[in-house]
Formats: sequence, C-alpha cells, structure tokens
Amino acid sequence: MTAPPPPRSRLTVRVFTQRLSATPRGARLARHLALNQLQEWGIPHGGDVSDTVAVIVAELAANAVTHGRVPGRDFELGLSLVSGSVRVEVTDTREEAVIDVRRPRPLAEAGRGLVLVDALADRWEVVDRQPPPGKTVRAEVDVPGWLGLLRRGEGR
Repeated sequence: MTAPPPPRSRLTVRVFTQRLSATPRGARLARHLALNQLQEWGIPHGGDVSDTVAVIVAELAANAVTHGRVPGRDFELGLSLVSGSVRVEVTDTREEAVIDVRRPRPLAEAGRGLVLVDALADRWEVVDRQPPPGKTVRAEVDVPGWLGLLRRGEGR
C-alpha cells in the first residue's frame, strides 16, 4: 500500500489596487500604501524588498503625477504578489509614452526616476493601458522565500 500524495498547496496571488489623485500628495500616499500592503503580506518594513519597492513606487508615482498627468484624471497603483516577485504597476491616462533611460547630466535637477527603476527592478516594461487611453509602467522585484509568504497568508 502506498501513501497518498501530499496535498498540493494552493497558489494564491495577492492583489492591491488603488486610484489616487494625480498630485504630489497622491504620489506620497502611493508609497505609504505600498509599504503598508507589503507589511500585510509579510514583507517587513526596512528589508531589501520593501525598500526597493518603496523607491520604485515613489519614482513611478512621481512620474505619473509630473509627466503622465491629465487634468481631472487620477493615476492607479497596483501591487501583486505573484510567483516569486512583487509586481508594481502605475497607470496614468497620458497616451504619449516618452521613455528615456539615459543618464542625466551630473547637475540636472530631474531625469533620474527611470534610471533608478532600471537599476533596482529585476524586470520592467511599459505597456498600453487597457482600456485606452494611457500607459502602465510595470516593474517586478524578486522576493526570496516568497512561497513561505503565501503559506503564512493561507493560515489567516
């Protein structure tokens, strides 16, 4: 007689989405909400993943507010804990996707946001917003031990 196979763990994707005003206050709130959501998922404040996601969210939200703002339209922050990583998505309603990742001049006051995202994210891309108009900048940060986070969350 053979033992029954061990139960398969359910693979759960955790998702958080919030629309925010396209203002500096909305951008700051995006960062705070992201950190609180990561804490809720078991990714502690002050860790490498949390700090990296915080910088990415801050830069992408600032870009959405500064360059992607359309008067009267919000931007959206999306976070998901997927297979092995945290995915950050920031969506705005400006159609033009001017993506420039060149290093800024040493004394330039702007132009470092996507350079930071490129350096910190394990993967990132820009996709058309669905439904149009607009674009979504999506970045992923790998999470060591992510399966343990999902199993801990199942016990809640």
